[in-house]
Formats: sequence, structure tokens, C-alpha cells
Amino acid sequence: MADNDSDVGAFLSGFIVGGLVGAAVALVLAPQSGHETRAQMREKGLELKERGEEGLQEARARAGQAAAEMRARAEEIAADAKVRAEGIAQQGIETLEEGAEKLKDVAGTAGEKLRRTAKDESASSGAS
Repeated sequence: MADNDSDVGAFLSGFIVGGLVGAAVALVLAPQSGHETRAQMREKGLELKERGEEGLQEARARAGQAAAEMRARAEEIAADAKVRAEGIAQQGIETLEEGAEKLKDVAGTAGEKLRRTAKDESASSGAS
């Protein structure tokens, strides 16, 4: 984008400088009266101004279009990143839930073993 701005600026600068040089050469080599030359220069100046304004408007339109395209692309990237982050978060939640279930099973099994051991020990100590 910066290259486009640079190219447009270089073009407009060259266009204006070329117009000024052309006007100076026309003044020096003009076979007409000063009044006619000034009128002709005025017309050429207005013409150059209009061309410059058109070029500027075109450059602004292209810059606006490029900005809109970049904005749309950034929104797409952000939406994609959001979807991916939500997927990763969901996977994390599922992994935690699975881990919690396994932990419950292990704790339940360990608790059951402790109860049986305690019951066996109390039965064996009561029988003695």
C-alpha cells in the first residue's frame, strides 16, 4: 500500500513538474502576443489542475478500496482465530471432564478398597 502511495505521489510530482516545464518552454518559444500566451497558459494551468484533481480522486478511491479489503481480511482472520480458540477451549474442557471422571473412578475404587480393608481388619480383630 505504501508503494502505491509512493507511486501515485511520484506520478503527480512528475506530472506537475512536466506541466511547469512545458509552460515555460511555451512562453519562451511562443510566436504569439503576451496576452494570448497568458490566456493559453491560464487554460493549460486549469487543465493541469483538473487532471491533478482527477488523479488525486482516483488515488483516494483506490486507497479507500484497499483499506476496505484489508479491513475485511482482518475481520476474516479474527473470526477464524476466534473459532479456533473456541475449539481449543472446548477440547480443554472435554479433557478436564474426562480427567475428573477418571479421578472419581480411581477415588471411588480406592475408597471401596479402604472400606473393605477396614471391614476385614475389624472382622479379624473382633474374631481374635
